Amino acid sequence: SLQIMIKKWSIPCPLPPSSAIETLQVSNSTGDCKAKLFHLSKESAYAIPTMAFSFLCHTSVLPIYCELRSPSKSRMQNVTVTGIGLSFVIYFMSALFGYLTFYDKVDSELLQGYSRYLPHDIVIMTVKVAILFAVLLTVPLIHFPARKAVLMVFFSHLPASWICHILVTLTLNTIIVLFAMYVPDIKNVFGVVGSTTSTCLLFVYPGLFYLKLSREDFLSPQKLGACALVIFGICVGLLSLVLIILNWIDQ
Repeated sequence: SLQIMIKKWSIPCPLPPSSAIETLQVSNSTGDCKAKLFHLSKESAYAIPTMAFSFLCHTSVLPIYCELRSPSKSRMQNVTVTGIGLSFVIYFMSALFGYLTFYDKVDSELLQGYSRYLPHDIVIMTVKVAILFAVLLTVPLIHFPARKAVLMVFFSHLPASWICHILVTLTLNTIIVLFAMYVPDIKNVFGVVGSTTSTCLLFVYPGLFYLKLSREDFLSPQKLGACALVIFGICVGLLSLVLIILNWIDQ
């Protein structure tokens, strides 16, 4: 985030015609350098799913809770608020200054824009290495619930086996690597995953769990809010997924 804020003043707008960022097709019009508060287009279908995917931390809650010293609801609440708050600040500042750098020509993978225009910049390369290490260290935390879910759903009737454990791990990692290699744009991954699993985990499932476990009257404000949350999640997920598919067909 800090790198994006600093580099905002290192990249001119409009970009000169002789720049190395020709693939972004930046014009010389100063009108391209005016920020728009709202801009709706067919690409907007990726917005909510991507944001939902960005704040999807539910699969890590139980492992983190177990690692707390004297785990309690209040301590976990503090961890959750702190984590989501810091994530929001980092995402917001990165998105804001990334947009103020490239405006309508901002890339779906933000660092690619900086790499095209500043291919040998030390700061950019350092940030890429830092992100690489962050992803490598995050994979085990995210991979654990994924492997556990596969084992429970498909192999719960079998006795515990290291062979099955290793095969499931290799299969999941192979699928992930293939997606990373052959999916042309990361926004497609964020869009599909965000409009399906993320909206379910963020909106639909919490509302359904509350409706199932709560003993309050159905017309109580809490249950009505849970129903609204479920309906909102279903509508947003289906609408985003349909718009993304239509966008694929048009392309």
